[in-house]
Amino acid sequence: MPAKIKRMERSGEQQWQQVLSRDARADGKFVYAVRSTHIYCRPTCPSRRPSRTNVDFFAQPAAAERAGFRACKRCRPNAENPQAQIVREACKFIDANLDSRVTLAHLAKRLGYSPFHLQRMFKKALGVTPQQYQASRRVASFKTNLRSAAKVVDAAYDSGYSSSSRVAENATPQLGMTPASYGKKGKGAKIAFSVFDSEIGMILIAETGRGLCSLRIGNSAAELENELREEFSAAEIRRDDARLATHANAVRKCIAGQNAALQLPLDVRATAFQSQVWSALRAIPRGEVREYSQVAESIGYPRAHRAVARACAANPIALVVPCHRVVPKSGGDGGYRWGRERKAALLKAERRAR
Repeated sequence: MPAKIKRMERSGEQQWQQVLSRDARADGKFVYAVRSTHIYCRPTCPSRRPSRTNVDFFAQPAAAERAGFRACKRCRPNAENPQAQIVREACKFIDANLDSRVTLAHLAKRLGYSPFHLQRMFKKALGVTPQQYQASRRVASFKTNLRSAAKVVDAAYDSGYSSSSRVAENATPQLGMTPASYGKKGKGAKIAFSVFDSEIGMILIAETGRGLCSLRIGNSAAELENELREEFSAAEIRRDDARLATHANAVRKCIAGQNAALQLPLDVRATAFQSQVWSALRAIPRGEVREYSQVAESIGYPRAHRAVARACAANPIALVVPCHRVVPKSGGDGGYRWGRERKAALLKAERRAR
């Protein structure tokens, strides 16, 4: 066997027990290979179980094939995980029926699984429940329909909302402004902003009547203002340093390593998963850091570290949602939307203040 081919531990009792029980949670984590037949399988393969002494474990199908094993024709271990196919079918059905309420029970019956098992597969694959996915897709549809519908109520019904109260309850919090304002690119929304200099560069803070909608870091006040006006192109935007003086003071303290800005009210658009990630970030103690995988585990999705990284990169409220406190497992401070040097300075200030 070539030196580069690495088997998993031959003594892996946990893997063997998962093979014996055909544990669906093990699919995609490893394959087992039978030396007497030169075939490798998924842990859930329906074939008769071999003798333990003839079994090796490999983390990936490619590793088993490099070692000379062939893929089983029954369970097709080198094909896409069947659970991923089920989740994809569930998403397709939800997307095709946004105009009606798809219950977990109905979805599970249609796909031939128990509600509990389907929900577990869905959360493992996407990081959200079917209900959360349906809500997110309905909001996305509502946003699209708002652009073309003559009335908000028409867009609401076309997107599956049964009443205006449902829109207020489910869509408005994720839009960050009223539906009418969003449909007209922010027309009617009133946003106040302030720009000030700091140790890490120029800071822009902006708020609606509900709370902060943007906190940006840059090199130029004009550049930051242009970005804000582009994002909310039809909103009524005005500079009001006096109104935001208290918020600006809290942000300055945050830059100095204190937690003052964490208590500011927010008005941001977010998916269900992003909301969970951002809440977890705000719970990281000042002066400490977490790895992306640790954040993923803390919200119940241990394999979603890449999705956590994307949520951090999409964070529109720097400092208040402290994505600078998340670092890669490989070491170092890692990347930062507003610049690596700024991230390093923020972490240094927090450690010093602590």
